[in-house]
Amino acid sequence: KNYDGTKELSEVIAEAAEKEAEWNLSIPDAPGVAALGRMLRLEIIEATADAAVFGDANLTFSLNLAKHRKALGHVGRVIATTFEPLNTLRERYKEIDETISTLWNHYAEVFHEVDCTRIAVNPQFKGLEGSLGAVYYNFPHAGSVAGFFDGHPMVNWRHENLMRLFFRALRFFVKPGGLVKVASNMGAVGVRFSFITGGAQENEFTHLETVPFLQWSLRRYGRAYGDRRDATRRPDQGQGYNVQKVLPPQGVRLPPTLAILEECIDGPFDSLVGQAKKDMAKKLHDRFLTEISGTHVG
Repeated sequence: KNYDGTKELSEVIAEAAEKEAEWNLSIPDAPGVAALGRMLRLEIIEATADAAVFGDANLTFSLNLAKHRKALGHVGRVIATTFEPLNTLRERYKEIDETISTLWNHYAEVFHEVDCTRIAVNPQFKGLEGSLGAVYYNFPHAGSVAGFFDGHPMVNWRHENLMRLFFRALRFFVKPGGLVKVASNMGAVGVRFSFITGGAQENEFTHLETVPFLQWSLRRYGRAYGDRRDATRRPDQGQGYNVQKVLPPQGVRLPPTLAILEECIDGPFDSLVGQAKKDMAKKLHDRFLTEISGTHVG
């Protein structure tokens, strides 16, 4: 709206500040263009379709989505998943049992120890093929390797494979016309934007739009690292983060060979020599072979 001069400008500013908290309501009382703005845009999901959330460490985003869908009168389920087992979550998030209880009260389901690249062989997802109208994966990460930055070529292939295999798995579970939303940081060096869009395109998903995370109606939830750091701090406490043709087998990035790892001088190798360096190379090589084989590694 334009300022019409009927009130002091300071009063208008104060009222606007108070209304900011209402931007995240499911059905805000706002006319015209204001109700169609990105910050007020509803999640347009088929009311009877299921929605899945992957990698939601403390389940706060899933709870946000479940409340949103309940307010809209949706009858489709919210399927909230975590990568870690429940016992690990209890060590990191003292509120996790309460959050799960609230999710159940909103008719959501909660699955633990879910590898989003292997849902086709996960018995918890049996019978859900072609049922997902929306899928969410916020700030995906393949997990850290001690001593290496995410962008290092020795480990960055893991993040690219995560997105390729994630979208390949989704092809069998997302309904025609379903939406997949992946949130990422603009400067991410682990799961880069090109890995997300590339993995989606390889598996016949069409990119519709990219919007700033802070202009998303579901942006307000309790961010988490998704690892042991969550036991003592969180990111908001000082740090930021038709008939289908048959597709060919999904290509993946192969890990570095044992010989290449033995020649590496970065990360955990910078102070190692001799047998200690060979042992570290063998340890990492065995881990990488396990990951590339599709085995769930917690």
